[in-house]
Amino acid sequence: MSLTDKAIDRIRDLIQSGELPPGSKLPPEQQLAAELGLSRNLMREAVKALVVARVLEIRRGDGTYVTSLEPEVLLGSIASAVELLRGDTLLELTEVRRLLEPVATGLAATRISAAGLAEVERHLHAMRLARDDVELLNKHDAAFHRAVVAATGNATLTTLLEGISGPTVRARVWRGLVDDNAASRTLAEHEAIYLALVDRDAALAQAAALVHITTTERWLREHVDRDGDTGTAAANGRPLTAYPR
Repeated sequence: MSLTDKAIDRIRDLIQSGELPPGSKLPPEQQLAAELGLSRNLMREAVKALVVARVLEIRRGDGTYVTSLEPEVLLGSIASAVELLRGDTLLELTEVRRLLEPVATGLAATRISAAGLAEVERHLHAMRLARDDVELLNKHDAAFHRAVVAATGNATLTTLLEGISGPTVRARVWRGLVDDNAASRTLAEHEAIYLALVDRDAALAQAAALVHITTTERWLREHVDRDGDTGTAAANGRPLTAYPR
């Protein structure tokens, strides 16, 4: 373990012990370095690393603070990493989504409120109206899934799935271009998920979501070249940057 890693661990220990709770301000650099037995250079490096990890935040002219440490803060950077995935690793990501999202959808069926159902229905209705506008269809498609998962009330699960699914919106445009039947099939799959939520049927909601995600995974495996990130779309002169939702 490097000296910088050890310095990071010492600051993390203060946070985990509650000495530096969420939202608290760190002592001045020189004081904290002395208390932890670190050089100021090591302290600076440790703080920089924890800022990148969203554990700390620097407020100009005020000082360094511990963030809220909420899931959306600490896990929010997943989406940026996902955008860099290619080939087989991208295929692995769809497996992760297939493991998580159907279960989340089933859980949502038992917890979703009337307002949450109305939000899901609103995006489903917007998708029907936008069936000839692929970009708008994709926008409401993403919002539909976001509203379903948010209904679980599990912020960690919501953030993880948002990180996995968020960057895929662009690729869904390509799905609409390469598959003329994509809009009708996507609407039918979303309709099935919504009706299961209305019935508060967890098993049916989970099954409907699994069918939808499996369709997406099958499409991806048919279109993404395992040697990189290209497939049918790229062969037609259009780059495929992610996978369809």
